[in-house]
Amino acid sequence: MDKIWLKQYPAGVPAQVDTSRYASLVALLDESLRQYRKLPAFLFMGRSISYAEVDDMSRAFAAYLQSLGLARGDRVAVMMPNVPQYPVAVAGILRAGCVVVNVNPLYTPRELEHQLKDSGAKAIVILENFAATLQKVKAAVPIQHVVLAAMGDLLGWVKGAIVNHVVRNVKAMVPAFEMPGAMRFKDALALGARKTYTEPKLGADDIAVLQYTGGTTGVSKGAVLLHRNLVANLLQAQAWYQPALKKIPPGEQIVTVCALPLYHIFGFNTNMMLGLHMGGCSLLIANPRDLPAMLKTLSTQRFHSLPAVNTLFAALANHPDADKVDWSHLKISVGGGMAVQSATARLWLEKTGCPIVEGYGLSETSPSVTCNPIDGTAYSGNIGLPMPGTELALLDDDGNEVPMGTPGEIAIRGPQVMAGYWQRPDETARVMTADGFMRTGDVGTVDQRGYFKIVDRKKDMILVSGFNVYPNEVEDVITQMPGVLECGAVGVPDAKAGEAVKVVVVRRDPALGEADIRAFCEANLTGYKRPKVIEFRSELPKTAVGKILRRELRDKS
Repeated sequence: MDKIWLKQYPAGVPAQVDTSRYASLVALLDESLRQYRKLPAFLFMGRSISYAEVDDMSRAFAAYLQSLGLARGDRVAVMMPNVPQYPVAVAGILRAGCVVVNVNPLYTPRELEHQLKDSGAKAIVILENFAATLQKVKAAVPIQHVVLAAMGDLLGWVKGAIVNHVVRNVKAMVPAFEMPGAMRFKDALALGARKTYTEPKLGADDIAVLQYTGGTTGVSKGAVLLHRNLVANLLQAQAWYQPALKKIPPGEQIVTVCALPLYHIFGFNTNMMLGLHMGGCSLLIANPRDLPAMLKTLSTQRFHSLPAVNTLFAALANHPDADKVDWSHLKISVGGGMAVQSATARLWLEKTGCPIVEGYGLSETSPSVTCNPIDGTAYSGNIGLPMPGTELALLDDDGNEVPMGTPGEIAIRGPQVMAGYWQRPDETARVMTADGFMRTGDVGTVDQRGYFKIVDRKKDMILVSGFNVYPNEVEDVITQMPGVLECGAVGVPDAKAGEAVKVVVVRRDPALGEADIRAFCEANLTGYKRPKVIEFRSELPKTAVGKILRRELRDKS
């Protein structure tokens, strides 16, 4: 396909970015931490943490990891929400030459065990709130070193002690656990500060992150993101944001609301890493579901950028406290992770005066692939134009490009596309074409201007508030219940989350009830994967060879 989209690029946005400017993500981080030392890098619970502090603490943490014998390429898991220990730990892991393995802190023991085994992580940095989950699987996973963080670690002695007391004793947010031999985060920093840090020789083709995503078989697999993939994508995003960035007064530090989970690739690269590269300040929101607390924080702070998913935009705009926030400085509202609904976009513009600019991306693409022009003034209903240096093609089942106006599977080629799936050459071969395009499983169209639109999904993935849920995994878990004969899982429309999980169950035991299934799912599936709708039937619709017809389950929803 000719790059017809380039004619639609906003003024000042280049067709290509120089992705060779930095040898690695660490080189990019080092530059920012040195250049912006005096500026605040993160704001959390009223505490400002400077670039200099992130520099010193992450260097100490890198030295600590190296003192454990961890070497270049070793995997280190991070299981934390949006707390300042997260960026410090991530920068330290990368500076030690190790690979970051992002873990959803709400994972169940079953999900955590699979990811730690699959990645071969030798160490984990975990907020103590989730240590009880790790305790249940620790004997079965390769983890040799555990670093325990507490919510108030980086808030100063007095405030930190108060926050930890409230979290542990008043709100009872830390379930009892035993973790003999674990190192406290602050102690690790103190030890590392006395150790010698050795800068590793990292290159663009070294692995930076394993970002886990669902698999067609229901098994979560790690997208291998190289240093050059992540560097390329944040430079692409920076170039795309230029028209909006010019609206911020000269000399004013850009402040980004960081409500997206940092363990999700959207929050990790487009929020945290891009913010650090631009010398910005990230306002960390540990729990965006606590809308009153989040809006109270926003009411005390001037901010310019708010990346989010449709559900969060809608929740904020509909909340009565939204009127207490000064939205006048907001210049960038980027929607991703799931489709932005027109009603949400309309209300957000009415409330804030800043239009939602919808984009599209994947864990496998670091994540950004397309975006609407950042200086747009209205909701477009499409996913926008390919980012600088990115090519999109629409393919039929045989891998041939379809004619203009015909739906086809979206395939992507660009410097942000992953190297493959971790230790799964079969899965990698399934999505990569001979000429370097990655097939996404999403079906789209393109108009004569080069704007792309998603119209369907070839795969049965369910998208719940921006998170991928694979029916096979849900079905595999539920069919492990003794009273279940078989089941089918599908996505159904949901006003709040975009889609919700529905399961249709055929009982082996007539006494099995909805409450039994919900309890089993609560123990084995993280929140967004759990079925919202449970239906019982005497049989499931199937093909002649016995394959469940999920489309029929959806059609009857």
